[in-house]
Amino acid sequence: MSIEQQYRARFARSARLAAEARGALPGGVTHDGRTAPLFPLFMERAAGAHKWDADDNLLIDYVCGHGALLLGHGHPAVVAALQEQLARGTHFGAEHTLALRWAALVQELVPGAQRVRFTSSGTEATMLALRLARAFSGRPTIIRLQSHFHGWHDGVAPGADPEDPNAGLPTGLLDAILTLPADLDAIAAALASRSDIAAVILEPTGASYGSQPLSVSFLQELRALTAERDVLLILDEVVTGFRVAPGGAQARAGITADLTCLAKILAGGLPGGAVAGREDLLSLLAAGPAGPRERIRHQGTFNANPLSAAAGVATLELVATGAPGEAAAATGRALCTALNEVLVANRVRGFTAYGDGSIVHLFADPAADLGPGDTPAGLPPATLKRGGDARVLAALRMAMQLGGVDLMRGRSAFVSAAHSAEDVSRTAAALDSAIAMLRAEALIP
Repeated sequence: MSIEQQYRARFARSARLAAEARGALPGGVTHDGRTAPLFPLFMERAAGAHKWDADDNLLIDYVCGHGALLLGHGHPAVVAALQEQLARGTHFGAEHTLALRWAALVQELVPGAQRVRFTSSGTEATMLALRLARAFSGRPTIIRLQSHFHGWHDGVAPGADPEDPNAGLPTGLLDAILTLPADLDAIAAALASRSDIAAVILEPTGASYGSQPLSVSFLQELRALTAERDVLLILDEVVTGFRVAPGGAQARAGITADLTCLAKILAGGLPGGAVAGREDLLSLLAAGPAGPRERIRHQGTFNANPLSAAAGVATLELVATGAPGEAAAATGRALCTALNEVLVANRVRGFTAYGDGSIVHLFADPAADLGPGDTPAGLPPATLKRGGDARVLAALRMAMQLGGVDLMRGRSAFVSAAHSAEDVSRTAAALDSAIAMLRAEALIP
């Protein structure tokens, strides 16, 4: 049977549920990243590094809540904290002590987190950070880097994907966004020639959580450049915060952003985000004697929701020890090595596994001049953004799922502290089988 035939047979109930979903949900999904070549898999339960789909197939989970689950699914400390808080109340509509502990942990871990304002998501965090930057500086324009992702809202949509049109975006808004390549000379030239730049925002490890990597020296030089020009630096650490180091990518690089956007691991797998940074910037949110009269109003029904706070506190207390991040990073490096060994053994060209600790990427394009272990570079931005050849990647995703492995968008792995050496071995075996399937269908040489 072909890959498609095997996929339809193995995941038959998901196919039926996907057909039902198309009658209720646009595109049959609740998130663009959950779109799949034939149909997405529907999940029923999860534990540790594993999850089970609607057909009761076991899969090694490298989606991990879109990167939110550094501890894996159902960590006992997080479950206990949620159960305790659930009995106390899910929404007080008021301030509560858990939010204070949550904020204190962010201040302890994240460089420059003099004040913290919680939001309900990473998208909301970047929305707020851009508003703060414009209000504080009195300047309208934001520099964003090509292909870097900062949520789906209007303020950061242009430039996120080279293949996306700017449908629904007003011209005036596009004029206030300057999309540049991840090139220090280009950024320096823009800052030198313009006086209307409020801030530079970027993913600190590179576009799409490091699939297009940036070096530590790039971050350090950019920090110096923005400081010299009196332009704010906003780091979107929604993915990298608490993962690449307890204090995020900026702590590892030895720099301090003016504003940091956080989510995912911040809330331990529940909805939650935050903006952390300089007191003078965040004081624009304060009312009365504590802040300026011309201030930014910021509401949010679920800001610092007690359940999110409980999960966040339980998670960050463990993250602060450094142990979960170190364990996940070690397993991630082992996974990267194992995948490249499979590629070498199968003499596959145009494929490579690379990454940053607990974040691993698979690039797959038979036409690309690269080998296992190489970091793809010099390719068209759209090719880098999608991770290679779309047709090959679609088949690879299904083949890996048939082998019991679920990768984020079929090409990336968020490794948790719950993943084991056995999971790594099984993932390598799944790739070995997937390569044989791709060759049987003449998708790769």
